[in-house]
Amino acid sequence: MTKSIQAPALIGLLLFGMMPFAFAQPDLSKWQVGINGGMFIYQGDLTPSRFGSYNTMKPGLALYVSRILSPSFILRTNLALAKLKGDDAKYNDPDWRKQRNFNFTSPVTEISELLVWNVFKNNSNEVGKRFSPYLFAGAGISFIKVKRDYSSFNAEYFGEGSDLPSRLAEDIATNTPRKILVLPAGVGVEYYLSPRIALTAETNFRYTFTDYLDGFSQAANPEKKDFYHSHTIGLVYKFGTKNGLGCPAMKY
Repeated sequence: MTKSIQAPALIGLLLFGMMPFAFAQPDLSKWQVGINGGMFIYQGDLTPSRFGSYNTMKPGLALYVSRILSPSFILRTNLALAKLKGDDAKYNDPDWRKQRNFNFTSPVTEISELLVWNVFKNNSNEVGKRFSPYLFAGAGISFIKVKRDYSSFNAEYFGEGSDLPSRLAEDIATNTPRKILVLPAGVGVEYYLSPRIALTAETNFRYTFTDYLDGFSQAANPEKKDFYHSHTIGLVYKFGTKNGLGCPAMKY
């Protein structure tokens, strides 16, 4: 008799213990969304600076959805909308830049997938640090529409013996790419305002495999590719966990 009572009671206890799992909503605490805004900087033949053309930087915006894989790693799907610009005439040194006078503009729509490494293993504020530095890298595609301008090119300045006009003619005959492969890599820092909301600041460099991001190659420097990077600040919202009964989530 005692055994017959104990068995149903044990089964009932097990079923009761499983109820939070059976009626729980999906665990949303692993997901987060973010928005970044800042400046995008072209790096290529139309600037003498190895760090890019800060004289022609343009604004850009990025939206992303991230999945927390562990306290150390996040997988981020990123969409960036921006514009790039380069202009020889913005630089006085060397003198020939104002005479060559090439320039370009292009909108950029970039879709990328990034793996983010949180140095402090603090993706969900596990260690309670407000500041968390992180590194990231990945791959993506940028859709561009290059508008190159050589209308103010001064061929007389370079002399009759210069091959620059013929090299420019070669560039003009070459179609510019409409989409390019990019390899983003960068560094950032996250500052928690609350367990669910954080501010971010990051720098993102994009390596490309084209020398026609600015529309010019043979008439500029065909031995080097063109790149671009960005400096942004943003806001991240981390979804909380809530079970179907409206009770705080239990950790095991």
